[in-house]
Amino acid sequence: MPQVKVYVTLKPTLLDAQGRVVQKALNTLGYSNVEQVRIGKYLELDLSEDGDVSEQIKEMCDKLLANPIIENYRYEVIK
Repeated sequence: MPQVKVYVTLKPTLLDAQGRVVQKALNTLGYSNVEQVRIGKYLELDLSEDGDVSEQIKEMCDKLLANPIIENYRYEVIK
């Protein structure tokens, strides 16, 4: 049964307002060396079928898990 780890992040050209708030908070707490924070999503999927699941994962990401207009994604399949 393969497990898939999916990482979704905003495209680098987009402002990450949530990441900016966290970065400022970290600076306020004394972590002045933190210059940028980017926040994304992490998902784990357990699939019942073996074999090549790459096409299914791409389809899932494009249709639901990520917004391809503003987000990038990458995934790894762990057997």
